[in-house]
Amino acid sequence: MIILVVNTGSSSLKYQLFDMEDRKVLAKGICERIAEDGHMNYKVGDETVFSKDIPLPDHGVAMQLVIDALIDKEHGVISDMNEIHAVGHRVVQGGSLFKKSEIITPEVEAGIEQLSVIAPLHNPPALVGIRACKKVLPNAIGVVVFDTSFHQTMPEESYMYAIPMEYLEKYNIRKYGAHGTSHRYVSERCAELCGKDKSEMNIITCHLGNGSSVTAIKEGKCYDTSMGLTPLDGLIMGTRTGTLDPTVVSFINEQTGMSASEIVSMMNKKSGLLAVSGISGDVRDICEAEAKGNHRAHIAREMLLKSVRHFIGAYAAELGKVDALVFTAGIGENDIELREKVCDYLGFMGVKIDTEKNNSRGEEVEITAPGSTVRTFVIPTNEELMIAIDTQALADGK
Repeated sequence: MIILVVNTGSSSLKYQLFDMEDRKVLAKGICERIAEDGHMNYKVGDETVFSKDIPLPDHGVAMQLVIDALIDKEHGVISDMNEIHAVGHRVVQGGSLFKKSEIITPEVEAGIEQLSVIAPLHNPPALVGIRACKKVLPNAIGVVVFDTSFHQTMPEESYMYAIPMEYLEKYNIRKYGAHGTSHRYVSERCAELCGKDKSEMNIITCHLGNGSSVTAIKEGKCYDTSMGLTPLDGLIMGTRTGTLDPTVVSFINEQTGMSASEIVSMMNKKSGLLAVSGISGDVRDICEAEAKGNHRAHIAREMLLKSVRHFIGAYAAELGKVDALVFTAGIGENDIELREKVCDYLGFMGVKIDTEKNNSRGEEVEITAPGSTVRTFVIPTNEELMIAIDTQALADGK
């Protein structure tokens, strides 16, 4: 079965084409700066076929150009677009409406649109991608995989907020989490590497990138996660505040006259590591500035380390016993020093890593040292494969 996986942003469209017989990626790439000046990247396997500026007035045009590339006689990987049996879409917010991946129907589309109030930056672009694919690939089965689905196993004490019950009952205000597809993939892969069934393990997974979250997984199911109603909560991130006293919002409003929506936008786009360092939200830039003696960059780095340690320690207490710790995503997979400095503080819970094994970037590796009671891994995430697997399962049953 040939499956196209699509991850749509407000001005981008990432794609991967899988042959699910051997789970091989046939082609992949990204369309960027949609509705601006436009740029498209197309790879066959790991080889870049082209990376060029090209007019992309909307997502529909971008999707058509993706299909044109995939079936091109010279560098295409399939002969006809009808070979694409199904399309899997990543959707950030499924709320309480969607506890699992779903075949796309008008009702599912309406639900995604309804939940845009919780994820205004993510769900609307996903709908644009869904509709663009339906237009270009009318015969393919459409499937949506929700980042929040994995977290639906959280118990009430983990997902409820201590506010009047009417807000949960009327408006579904509760913790939903994010990055669930990534946490699910790396936790299942971790169990596989340990030679155990996921139901036999307690795992803490750290998805650390521009957006970051830590998840406590108890016997294969999500028990708690750091992101909340939206992806703004939890760890300090590239441009997001992470957890803070909610009265900061009203205080800023009273002092500046900024509206709640303006403040939330500031907390999403102009805060986090960017705000503290005054340089960048990119950890690489911050580390470079810190090495040159920049104090604000140093503080930003220390706040990130403290934030990661805080959630790992809290979840270790919640789980009672931790079998494995996993680092993934851009920072988690590549920041050698961060992994070392975080783990140095975790000896109390049995974590001890081998510095030589830890000297690795972007590779799957176990970095556990002898004597450690917690196995520690770096596992590159593969959300696209997870989406393809769910898409195949639902398409097979169609």
